[in-house]
Amino acid sequence: MSAESPTKVRHQILVTATLVAFLMYLDRICLTQIITSDSFEREFSFSKQEVDWVTGAFFWAYALFQVPAGWLSDRFGARILITIYIAAWSLFTAATGFATGFWTLLFARLLCGLSEAGYYPASSSLVTRWSHIANRGSASSLISLGGRAGLFLAPILTVKVISGLGDWRWAGWVYGASGLIVALIFWRVFREHPRLHPRCNASEVALLAEGRGDFLPAKDPPRRFPLAAAIRSRSLWMANAVQFFTNIGWAFTALTFPRYLKEVKHFDDETNGWITSGALFIGIGGIIVGGLTTDMISRRYGKRLGRMLPMSVTKFIAAGLYLVALYMDAPWTILLAFGMVSFFGDFGLPAMWTTMQDISGKYQAQLFGWGNMWGNFGAAIMPLLFTAALKAWDTNHDYHEGVWLCAAAFVLAGLFALGVNAEKPVIEEARP
Repeated sequence: MSAESPTKVRHQILVTATLVAFLMYLDRICLTQIITSDSFEREFSFSKQEVDWVTGAFFWAYALFQVPAGWLSDRFGARILITIYIAAWSLFTAATGFATGFWTLLFARLLCGLSEAGYYPASSSLVTRWSHIANRGSASSLISLGGRAGLFLAPILTVKVISGLGDWRWAGWVYGASGLIVALIFWRVFREHPRLHPRCNASEVALLAEGRGDFLPAKDPPRRFPLAAAIRSRSLWMANAVQFFTNIGWAFTALTFPRYLKEVKHFDDETNGWITSGALFIGIGGIIVGGLTTDMISRRYGKRLGRMLPMSVTKFIAAGLYLVALYMDAPWTILLAFGMVSFFGDFGLPAMWTTMQDISGKYQAQLFGWGNMWGNFGAAIMPLLFTAALKAWDTNHDYHEGVWLCAAAFVLAGLFALGVNAEKPVIEEARP
């Protein structure tokens, strides 16, 4: 009699996690379209400084709460905490639609950032338990793909909601209600460990347990952040630096690219929209290929090269493409050139995720949050650095000096990636 075929619960878990990542980015990015909509501008007259404070509040709160949210997930379990995170950020997104002015909108976005901070750290531990050890890169790329799809589609969907329903407030309400439904779906689908899932049969558990020893649910969750070990870990600091400088380099395409197209290339709003969306869409391919590549190299040459090479080499390529892209003038060539910057900038993202899974042991969520915190600090300060570079050196207003700064950040990320060793855990005895 043949052995029972493995059930497919692991696929349901990863698809649901990808849906959550999509929702998270949708709620994160929608504010850009909300505050530039005609209905919002008719109701409020925010200064540029007030707009910067409202948009920046999310990212600073998101960065600073990474480690506490990761600790909560490790301590009390990903199922309950992720469900709470989704419900909380959905409620605060809905609260955006009830804003009566600057302070209420700022407060709603601040709390939304705090609530979203825990998802990626917690989902990192989710991937570790619910994907085969040889396929962590592909699983990580799938969840990252959900986030990038939300980034790409948020402008389009938000404009559709606002124009279709006639008021900017509906965007917050619709996304908030959708999030509460997704929170219920996650709670029903997810369990902390394959051995605890009622629909996961013995064959699927055995498949996921390959190469992991006894593969049992955690009996002693960590009660404190391993600060001393984190400070001593050279590889972890290298990974932190990779995330920090990668986000400085990458953030141009997500935050400043539309302004470059308008002020330097003088394209109209419609052209700017499809160039920006097209470039971000190309970047999605980098995540998919990057996940497959890190798994392939790791299987053949080991985890150190399998994680390090996709993180390092692609950053140098992205830096070079930035320099090429600056000299493109036609809309389609600009789209393709900056799209390939986005492609190679995101190529190493699954390798970074899997590195953090490989080295973090039972401190998965909080150490992932530690690294993600540094990455988000990079994204948060990038606009300030970019503006400072333009003010100091951009005498002809072509943005070249700011883009050179982003290219240099990619080069530094590539150099620091050479020091990342996914075979060296932060705490030796915590090796899975």
